[in-house]
Amino acid sequence: MRRLGAIFPVALGMLASLALLAQQSQFNGSVPQGTTTREPIALTLRDALDRGLKTNLGLLVSDSVSEVARGQRLQTLSALLPDINGHISQTEEQSSLKTIGLNFKFPIPGFSIPTIIGPFHYTDVRASANWNVFDYSAIKNHRAAQEAERAARLSAQDARDLVVQAVAAIYLQIIADSSRITAIRSQVETAQVLYDRAKDQHDAGTSAAIDVLRSQVELKQQQERLIAQQNQFAKDKLVLGRLIGLPNGQDFNLAEDVPFSPLTSPTQDQALKDAMDQRTDYQSYKARVRAAEETVNAARAQRYPVGTITADYGDVGQSLAASHGTFSFVAAARFNIFDSGRISSEVVQAKAELKQRQDELADLGGQIDEQVRAAFLDIRTAADQVEVSRSNLDLANQTLTQARDRFSAGVTDNIEVVQAQESVASANDTLIAALYSHNLAKVELARAIGGADQGLQRLMEVK
Repeated sequence: MRRLGAIFPVALGMLASLALLAQQSQFNGSVPQGTTTREPIALTLRDALDRGLKTNLGLLVSDSVSEVARGQRLQTLSALLPDINGHISQTEEQSSLKTIGLNFKFPIPGFSIPTIIGPFHYTDVRASANWNVFDYSAIKNHRAAQEAERAARLSAQDARDLVVQAVAAIYLQIIADSSRITAIRSQVETAQVLYDRAKDQHDAGTSAAIDVLRSQVELKQQQERLIAQQNQFAKDKLVLGRLIGLPNGQDFNLAEDVPFSPLTSPTQDQALKDAMDQRTDYQSYKARVRAAEETVNAARAQRYPVGTITADYGDVGQSLAASHGTFSFVAAARFNIFDSGRISSEVVQAKAELKQRQDELADLGGQIDEQVRAAFLDIRTAADQVEVSRSNLDLANQTLTQARDRFSAGVTDNIEVVQAQESVASANDTLIAALYSHNLAKVELARAIGGADQGLQRLMEVK
């Protein structure tokens, strides 16, 4: 008798744990594909997303979890179908009556009683079947497994959004790294020019030695910033390569930038509505609740009678040509009389599992609402920061130009120039951070709404 009432809730818990483990620890890795080339490859954001959706380890693990759930469903389905077996046997036998206690001590005159039977032989060709015609607990377990499989498939689809989110975020980070390198390199060039000018003026006797030292310190600081930013740029490229399964050691260049564009749609109310309809993780949690409900019903249904049929049919004889058919057919009902509280304990456990799933669903609904609202707040704030940062950068550049002119004219020392350089560097960093934050907030919004792959195309005009 195959009983799944006790083990199926545990199986559901294992599937949920596997899915959670995949989400927490697997999305930073991938299965590398292809061979390394000497020349760097050009990588667009669309290319990076496509590669990630094919090779990211978190997505592959989620697909495996979905297959495990499919196997669980097939296992519960087998409890509703008959087991049919066949066998063919050829028997050669000789028996001693004494070994089974037939020892005749009183012989009959004129009649010889044999003590050995055989040898004799016969052939048996037979098929047998066992079928639980009605098992309400097994029916409910199967429905729970169907919902669990649906939940696992939806979780695998949600894993695609997580991959898109991770890949897009690090791609945008690399763009920001590249912009910072360009800005810092410009600051290095400016600092070099000012250092050379201060040195020339000092050699000409029109500037103090402190001006040369001050400009030299500024030059070294900018060079240090450039070295550190180039290192960060290289490390972030390694992270992206791991996420999308590039061959080990494969270099690449970003083939496109993601320019700033104000968000025009959707509205926040529309996004909140779409999120509840489109988020596959939310639909997955709904399926988990339904699976837990069916598991409770399955545990209770163990108290109901189970109808079984056992049958066999075969052909027995000294040979297949000299044989005769035999069969048996048994219909029975099996019911529980006393289970020592086992069924009640399983009902309690199943109810606790159901309560947990319901609480998780309610919590996820709150998380989605928070994520959508937070994404809109970040987008609006970052857009305002971009506007202010651009204005601040223009003012800082104007201040630097005036300070350089005043220093060249001998009106002041180079303290003003160094301060103006730092203001320009700070304004550049702020603008780059604001642009990155704005685009990253769009990525977060696409994830919060659901269908991140298509959402990015709409929000960021990625082809």
